[in-house]
This record gives sequence, C-alpha cells and structure tokens, in this order.
Amino acid sequence: MTNHPATMYAYHVWANQVILEKIRELPSDVLSLEVNSSFPTLAHALSHIYAVDKMWYLVVTGTGMREAFEECRPLNTSILDTVEQYMDLYAELSGLFQQWLRDQTDLEQTLLLDNPFAGVRQTRLSEILLHLVNHGTYHRGNISTMLRQLGYATAMNDYAFFWYQESVEAI
Repeated sequence: MTNHPATMYAYHVWANQVILEKIRELPSDVLSLEVNSSFPTLAHALSHIYAVDKMWYLVVTGTGMREAFEECRPLNTSILDTVEQYMDLYAELSGLFQQWLRDQTDLEQTLLLDNPFAGVRQTRLSEILLHLVNHGTYHRGNISTMLRQLGYATAMNDYAFFWYQESVEAI
C-alpha cells in the first residue's frame, strides 16, 4: 500500500533538488541578487525553506514546537554563499528525515503540538509531513517568480512531473 505522506515527502526532496540544480546552472551571484519579492534574495528563500524543514524534523523527533522554533529561527537569516552549500544542507536533512520515515510504523499517530502562532492541538504526523511539503511548494513558487524577475527561466517541479520521474526510476 502506498504511504502518501512519505511519497509527498519524496516529492518535496525531489522538487528541492530540481530547483537547486536550476539555480546551480546560473551565475553564482544569482543567490545574492536582490529582488522585490517575498524574500530579498534567493538565498533568503532557500534558508527559510531549510529552517522550517529543520524545525519540523525536530518536532517529529520529540522536540517541542516552541523550542524547535527558537532553535531554528537563526537559520532563517543564515545565508550561505553557494548553491552547493545549500544542496549539502538539504541533503543532510532529507537523509535524517528519510531515516525517521523508515522507522515510523504509524504516521497517523498524534502528538500535542503547541504552535506559538496558533495554539495547542493534537496533530497527526502525516499532517505535519503534508504541511511541510505544502510549505516548500509555496516557497518554491516564490523562488520561481524571483528567478523570472531576475530574467531566468525556472525549472518544472510540479508534483505531476515527479510522477513521471518516479515512473522512470521504477523501470
């Protein structure tokens, strides 16, 4: 049986790689070029996606959300110099997440989430994964817009394209 939250996380990892590969093809200064968008630079957007992913990893592995948020807040402004550094950071975290996923027997189990912005609620692990993917998709859209504003094409990273990539790998 398909584990949809795990598949969606695999999509998230794939889509991040696709967008990072696209940025790596461009001049190295593209990371720090300022644009009038949701984030001042591509590096800021990439740091934000990473910071939030890291926060959710800490939450699903037992850290309270408030503590995880405080621990990861500095990562939002921790701007790296190269795309390769972002690729390494993302790969390391996705490896940890993938190991955590392999160890899970019930993604429908709940934990008490104390969200500093929204309050306390019981939340399923599967919901957290789907939110993480949705958050990443939203900000990859910001990155696509930023790339276009800078005069560059973006990379196709829709979920439907992941289906075909997944099919090719299975053959």
